[in-house]
Formats: sequence, structure tokens, C-alpha cells
Amino acid sequence: MADPATYRPAPGTIPVEPGVYKFRDVHGRVIYVGKAKSLRSRLNSYFADVYSLHPRTKQMVTTAAAVEWTVVSTEVEALQLEYNWIKEFDPRFNVRYRDDKTYPVLAVTLNEEYPRLFVYRGARKKGVRYFGPYAHAWAIRETLDLLLRVFPARTCSNGVFKRHSQIGRPCLLGYIDKCSAPCVGRVSADEHRQIVEDFCDFLSGKTDKMVRALERRMHEAAEDLDFENAARLRDDVQALRRALEKQAVVLGSGTDADVIAFATDELEAAVQIFHVRDGRVRGQRGWVVDKSGDALDVAESGTEMAALVEQFLTQFYGEQAAMADQNGDAAIVVPREVLVPELPADAEEIGEWLSRMRGSAVSLRIPQRGDKKALAETVQRNAAEALAQHKLRRAGDLTSRSQALQDIQDALELDSAPLRIECVDISHVQGTDVVASLVVFEDGLARKSDYRHYAIKEAAGNGRSDDVGSIAEVTRRRFARLARDREQPVEIEPDEVDEPASRPGIDPTTGRPRRFAYPPNLYVVDGGAPQVAAAAEVLDELGITDVAVIGLAKRLEEVWVPGETDPVIMPRNSEALFLLQRVRDEAHRFAITFHRSKRSRRMTASALDSVPGLGETRRTALVTHFGSVARIKDATVEEITSVPGIGVSTAKAVLAALNSP
Repeated sequence: MADPATYRPAPGTIPVEPGVYKFRDVHGRVIYVGKAKSLRSRLNSYFADVYSLHPRTKQMVTTAAAVEWTVVSTEVEALQLEYNWIKEFDPRFNVRYRDDKTYPVLAVTLNEEYPRLFVYRGARKKGVRYFGPYAHAWAIRETLDLLLRVFPARTCSNGVFKRHSQIGRPCLLGYIDKCSAPCVGRVSADEHRQIVEDFCDFLSGKTDKMVRALERRMHEAAEDLDFENAARLRDDVQALRRALEKQAVVLGSGTDADVIAFATDELEAAVQIFHVRDGRVRGQRGWVVDKSGDALDVAESGTEMAALVEQFLTQFYGEQAAMADQNGDAAIVVPREVLVPELPADAEEIGEWLSRMRGSAVSLRIPQRGDKKALAETVQRNAAEALAQHKLRRAGDLTSRSQALQDIQDALELDSAPLRIECVDISHVQGTDVVASLVVFEDGLARKSDYRHYAIKEAAGNGRSDDVGSIAEVTRRRFARLARDREQPVEIEPDEVDEPASRPGIDPTTGRPRRFAYPPNLYVVDGGAPQVAAAAEVLDELGITDVAVIGLAKRLEEVWVPGETDPVIMPRNSEALFLLQRVRDEAHRFAITFHRSKRSRRMTASALDSVPGLGETRRTALVTHFGSVARIKDATVEEITSVPGIGVSTAKAVLAALNSP
């Protein structure tokens, strides 16, 4: 446990102006970001009696090894900078409202020549517009099925679209008039895009205008005695009305608002947000997060609820606006009204920040009466229900993770809980195509951005590589750079400001820690005593003594420790063993996935190995261009020569090799 007094700034050196501050640990990682109206008052509070702090705040200041700050001119700038730093550094002591990837949305690929409509789950992509989220995927498909009658846009995948373009016949939806069939040229690209844009306008809230336009066209067709067209337009109007009926009217026509509510307990907070556009609920989403427990945040914001509201507003709308900016529709994500259960202390500054994003005034307020208050109560009940369901799924997930880390520390007699665990696994087929995976868990959760693949160099002569040697190679490659950073620290003059770029393991261009520039607390290998001994020997050679090494054997789930003749046996129902199994299984899954892709690429290209004069670069170019050897086999000489670097003679040799018996 570090003493905060060791890195406390000298008295009088902290400015009194507003600003944003960062706490870093001994490895240079940013572990907490905060803002303050007065940096001096706020930071001095962290260096009071450590035992008077909230337990999580105490853990943060004793984990930290340095504090930095940036002075800004206004509190609005502080809001923006705090959001940017939280997004950039992902500090583990900050509450993060990550977008819930389980909620389905309706995606429209406006970045394609012929935009496509489809149900989607996952991270947002540039050039794609999203509607929702919706509670269920079937709700999207049901609504989409109704609207395709009026807006016959493409819903097929790229492969289906290309196939029907080649055969010159539309799919079933084209025959039943639920697709305008751009694949066969029934409509041009511009006409199809207009259909998609009308669809987007309808889902964006321009519903009454669309219905009135269709009704006007229906009456005009009837007056012209074009009763067939009038009947079709009548059915289109009915389809639009049925789609509108599925979206409950909760507020007055023309009302655009986001209604936010929270439910909390001692450890966690659940938040729900309803998106109301043109008086109708267009989407709903929710999160359950671990509370930061920072009493200083609460003191500055007024109450715990006010602190939660402030954190949520800055993170949610900051991320939504960043994604919307890619498509040029940033104003869409910020409505005219944001209704919250309690106003934070800097509500005026947050309202100004939201207004800048929207480009017009945004009202941030607490609903007091009428329909808006009733809707806010409904959202709050949803938040309470979400928190109750979360507890039922796994009682105290944060508690379980903390208990698992504590149990591992006790069972292995470690100096501290293993907040960062790395695990390596080897995958091969009888010694060939040997690969390894390295997965990372922090605070008991997978950190997939730090996952790594390794291609193992096979032993010369026999084309084989044993697991023990592979473990040693991966361990050496993983920790060699760490050892070099420690052996060659950057010299800093006593009177020089300790900027992030002047520390070992810090990227001088970004000021952020290089990935894997700091060690794990626990290094797990998939295997028994031989594999553990190999990893421990490499760490000894590199002079790394602060990393605990263990092995987890699959057969009996035994935990092996270097130098011990008997394994450590953990209870079968313990949270510690469950966490180690999850780490090991994730490493195995990641290794198997990489091994299969590598083996598939090798087997795909093997049929071209016998072609004289065709090197690896041109083999790769061929497979990349056609997608598979089977398609190359069916191609003509002219098609093959269209690949850069492939001549007529080489193309004929390729076809001869692939079509030979």
C-alpha cells in the first residue's frame, strides 16, 4: 500500500482555478480522472487522513503514485476535457457507462451505394445510421416488415445482393414488392437511396408529414380513376398507421426528450433512459455499473444522485455525439429536453455543453407534474426492476469478483490481490501450425483490447515444437521488452517536471503507457509443473521477480506453483477457481480461433504451391482477390490476369495446376 504523502504536491503549488486532474499508478497508467471548480481545494481533500476516506477512494489514492492536473478557463471546458480523458485512458476507478451491446438496433448502411436495412448488435461504425435500441429483435423485424411495404429498401446481405445481380433475378422480397430490387436494376442507385432516406425520415419522427403525403397521393389517384394505385396507397397508409400504433404515445405531439432515472444500492447503480421523439418512445436502454464511491465527487455535486447524473450526462452524450459526428447528424442524439431525477451543482454548465452539441438550446430539468413526471416515475420503476434482476442473476457480481481475487491472493500467498492476470495457451495439430494466445483480465473482467496472438517458431529439422518450449518462447517475448524498459530508465533532472513522456514504458508521442509496459500481478500458463517451471525459468533469466507464476492443469484443475512438488487444490465451488478457469478457457478459445484461421489460410494456399513461378505474394493476392481456391478454379484466364502481377502464362499454369486430376 503506497503512502499518498510520498507524491503529494508541495503546499501552494496547486492552482485554485478550475481544471481536470489525473491520478497515475507506479506504471504510469491513469487510474482516475476528475474535475474540480478549485483544483487546490479538491486535491488537498485526497491527502487528508487516508482512513477518513471512502474505502474505494482510499484504495485509489493508495494505488496511485502521482497526480497531474490541467487548468482550464471555464467549467464547460473542464466537462469536455474530463470526458475526453475518461474515454482515452479508461481509468479503472471511474464509473463507465458503456453502451449495452445486448440491445438490438435497426442499422441503415448509408455508406454503401445501395444502403441496406438490418437488425444489428455491436459497436457503432462510421457511415451507418442506427435507430433504437429496441427491447427485442422481433420488435424490429415486425416493424420493418410493415414498413417495407411503403419503403421497399434492400434488406439482403452483400453476398445475396451480388448473387442475384449475377443471375439477373430478384429474390422473393422483390417479387412480393417488399424490395425495389436494385440488384436487377428496377430502380437506380439514386432512386433507392431516396427510398432509404424517406424510411429514415419516418423513423426520425417525420411521421405525420409522410402519412399526409400518402393520403394526398391516394386521393389524387382516386380522382384520376386510378383505383388500383389508390388502393395500394391506401394499404400503405394503413401499414404506416399500424407501425405507429406499436410506438406508445407518452407525451404531446412534437415533444423531443430523454427521460433518465436511477436506482441504487450501496455498491451499484442502475440507470434507464427512454428516448421520446415526437411524443413517442423511440428507444430504451439501460446499464448497471459499480459506483465509484468517491465521496469527494458527491461533496462537489451536492448528493450521490447528483454526482451520478453528472457522470452519466457527460459520458453518454459525449459518446453519442462522437459517434453521430461521423455521420453528420450530431444534433439528433441530443433532444430539446433532458429530464433527470436531480440536477447536479453545475447543471448550467452541462446545459450549455449540451446546447453546443445540439446547436440550439437544451433544457435540463426535473419534471414536476403532469405526463412528464408520470413518465419519469415509469422510467424509475424500470431502473429499480433492472437492478433487482441484475442482483438475481448473480448476487453481488462486484463482490464475487473481489472475493475471487482475495481468495487467489490467500491461496497462493501473494503480497496483494492479482488485479491484472495474464494467461497463455498453446494450440497446434501434432506440432504443426503452432500458435499461442495471451489474454488479459483486469479486476476479474476480460480486457480484450490487450489480447495478443503469437506465431511460434517451430524447431528446425523436425517441424515440431513442444508445449514447454512454446511456453518459454511466449514468456520470453512477453517480458523481454519489460526487462529492457527497466534496465534503461530515462534520466530525469531533479528540477525537471515529471511529464508522462519522461517515464519508462510511456509512449512519448501520446503520453499514454505502452501496452504491456507494466507487469501482471499473476501469470497463468495452461499446463502443469513442466510448463510452470519453463515460464519461471525465463522470468528468472530476465530478472523479473515481481510476477507470480502458476499453472492450471485441465485434468484435475490443479494449480501448480514453481518449485513445489504438490499442487495447490482449491475448493471446487470457490470463486477463485471459477475465475482462474474462466481466464484459462478464454485463453484456450482465443488460441483455437487463431489456430483455425492460420491453418485455413495455409490449406487454402497449398493448392497453389506447385505452380512454378508463383511466389507467396502473388498467391496471397490471388486468394484475396477471388476469396477462395474454388473460385480461382472456376475463373477464366482473363479474370485471373486482372490480378496485379499475374500474366497470361502464369494464369494458364494456375488453371492447369488446379484442374489437374
